[in-house]
Amino acid sequence: MFKSNRGTVSGYFLAGRFMTWLPVGASLFASNIGSEHFIGLAGSGAAGGIGVGAFEFNAIMLLQLLGWVFLPVYIAGGICTLPEYICRRFGGKRLRMWLSVVSLLLYIFTKISVNLFSGALFIRLALGWNLYLAILLMLGMTCLCTITGGLTAVIYTDTLCTFLMVTGSLTVMGLGNFVCHATK
Repeated sequence: MFKSNRGTVSGYFLAGRFMTWLPVGASLFASNIGSEHFIGLAGSGAAGGIGVGAFEFNAIMLLQLLGWVFLPVYIAGGICTLPEYICRRFGGKRLRMWLSVVSLLLYIFTKISVNLFSGALFIRLALGWNLYLAILLMLGMTCLCTITGGLTAVIYTDTLCTFLMVTGSLTVMGLGNFVCHATK
């Protein structure tokens, strides 16, 4: 948080445009994979089979499309956000504002609420804390890191989370495999 250049818009929202590919890729991974995947998707996969995971494979094609087709257009136009692109492409500030508000509301009610609940549920089960206290603590830490450090702090935090999630997932997979073979 202390090393990031927060004095300019590019420094705060785009990490100064000096971030290497590894932290950016790890941040994209950690932003997509969260507590809802570890709790909800894993349970759905155990109950419903491989069909649940097949849905996630579609993201591979869409991310390639984003990276190879749309990203060069954004970079060439000096565009930072999708609402900015929509405003430049179709004109009008109302459309830009409408897309921003709808995206923000959808993200709050679909992604953030599920992440907060499943993360707080895990904290309650692991540490015995109150559900609402865990939600407030997660919100407070997120606000502190994001507001004071900008995208640079978010990318570094996501990179750490990526390594923790992959290590934890591999550990659970190995233990599960060991327990499965030990019971046979």
